[in-house]
Amino acid sequence: MDESIKFDCFRGCAVSEKPETGPKCTYRPGCCKLSSRNWLDFAGVSSSRDALFEVRFKNTRKGIYRNTSGQNIKVGDMVVVGAATGHDLGIVTLEGPIVARQMASKGISAEYSEFREIERKAKTADVEKWLESVAREQETMIASRRIAAELGLEMKIGDVEFQGDGSKAIFYYIADGRVDFRQLIKVFAEEFRIRIEMKQIGARQEAGLIGGLGVCGRELCCANYLTNFKSIQTSAARCQDLSLNPQKLQGQCGKLKCCLNYEVANYMDAQSRIPRVSEPLELKDGFAYLRKTDILREIMYFSYEKGSDDNLIPLDASEVREIIKMNRNGVKPESLREEPVEASPEFVTAVGDDSISRFDAPRRRKSRKQGRNARRHHGPGGGGNRE
Repeated sequence: MDESIKFDCFRGCAVSEKPETGPKCTYRPGCCKLSSRNWLDFAGVSSSRDALFEVRFKNTRKGIYRNTSGQNIKVGDMVVVGAATGHDLGIVTLEGPIVARQMASKGISAEYSEFREIERKAKTADVEKWLESVAREQETMIASRRIAAELGLEMKIGDVEFQGDGSKAIFYYIADGRVDFRQLIKVFAEEFRIRIEMKQIGARQEAGLIGGLGVCGRELCCANYLTNFKSIQTSAARCQDLSLNPQKLQGQCGKLKCCLNYEVANYMDAQSRIPRVSEPLELKDGFAYLRKTDILREIMYFSYEKGSDDNLIPLDASEVREIIKMNRNGVKPESLREEPVEASPEFVTAVGDDSISRFDAPRRRKSRKQGRNARRHHGPGGGGNRE
């Protein structure tokens, strides 16, 4: 039996086609970008009739729909839903109590919001028409880029998403400034014979649609789980004492990395307990200058030599605060220098003591005596004994 399977991670599904039964679409949560995990599945599922479901489309576009079809709907079903014009086809990704939590996180009220309806489960004819529309997306995107370049518009079309019935397409684009679409939409309508919707996205959203690997070796956060893109300032790098090198701080989208905001709260909390040193500490044996600070460990390193990192003396932030308070009262503490005490090392490694060739099998070397005996028995030509 011949069966071909195509995987679509933009929609989170796998399409298998058999000559006898036709195409069949299967939901794959692990393959889906920015998929939602139902962590309330233990709470049970409410009646699927006249209930709310989360339906997912391409490029992480989701919506909450009410089941008015009279059919039992569950996660993974392909459903036909109502749209502004015509109908669309999507995959049910969430059901049960978790839908209410998703609505609360997005600010959607179940009492005052109007939800579109799930008309029915998708039939084989609906899936076939949907697959025909999906097959047009790549060539439509290439043609749309060519048309935009010919019109001289400063924009980049990142992706195209067709509606389930093939009557409408969403063009995702990025642009730095305002773009006049009047002529572009006319050309698109004449070229593709569909209704056009232009949707502007940011550089971070485009990177999430395309995907990739970061310098950390992991999948991009915007392509894996990140949906809320907050503004990132260079102050986030300064408070973490990072080098202000644009090549190291920018991500694949050309903007500052989103992960710069992950540890800002911890650094801000630690810095609140570190005193600000604007002048050297006054001690009985001289001045101590601040050279560097370990923010997370709350340790400050001082040196008696200005502009030198030799013989650094570590002090806790609480000790530095006490010394600053004493200096303000006109008191000079004792010296920071301590007599050297030989301390046993905390950890001793023997990695560099032996050569790595110790793992190789020893090679047997022939002795000179064995070589002479071999030549005596076999002759100089290496033959056997002569009679």
